[in-house]
Amino acid sequence: SGHAAQSFNDDQRKEIEGIIYEYITQKNPDALEAGLMNLQKRKQGEAESKIKEKIGTEKQKIFNDPDTPFAGNPKPAVTVTWFYDYQCGYCKSSEDALGKILKEEKDVKVVYKQFPVLGPSSMEAAKAVLASAKQGKFLAFHSALMGKKEHLTSDSIYQTAKQAGVDVEKLKKEMADKKYDEALSEMVRLGQDLGVQGTPFFVINDSYSPGALQYGDLKTMIAEARKGKAP
Repeated sequence: SGHAAQSFNDDQRKEIEGIIYEYITQKNPDALEAGLMNLQKRKQGEAESKIKEKIGTEKQKIFNDPDTPFAGNPKPAVTVTWFYDYQCGYCKSSEDALGKILKEEKDVKVVYKQFPVLGPSSMEAAKAVLASAKQGKFLAFHSALMGKKEHLTSDSIYQTAKQAGVDVEKLKKEMADKKYDEALSEMVRLGQDLGVQGTPFFVINDSYSPGALQYGDLKTMIAEARKGKAP
């Protein structure tokens, strides 16, 4: 098409552009909108199939990574993997819904992927919680941090750890181990590969959902996933 355009001189090209412009803006403004919407839909469709494809190729890392803590059934029909940040309000509302699901749905596993995007305190909290698993305190510490309404500071992270029954001196020593940095980098990389741009982000068997999910939404998606096949 580059060559064809060369065969018009400047005046002709201007005239053609003028005709097209007039056609779009005056005679048929809907065509422009429809065109843009189609483009958007196509882009969205491409993004969706890319994420679905990634879920297929990264199943092991998403659902069964040995370094990632989980709760619920170790041999589940449905796995809910969520990417979250301890300072994200929408994650906190999803936490309650997930807690309820875990109590009610005995064939569900919830996988906890850290995606600390809201600054250094989020990063520190993520690392501290991962390292607390060594003391068997992952869920207690995780829930305690999710229950905090205010922004986190270094002090409040360790204070919360203490309230959750974590030995803070031991925890700080454990956090010095580089493996926690590596595990976090791995989780963030996986999230980025999946196109996670913010938290929370859920992967439920073969499907996914960006943004907060309330109890009813989760219940519906889990029921749908159950009809399909386990990861």
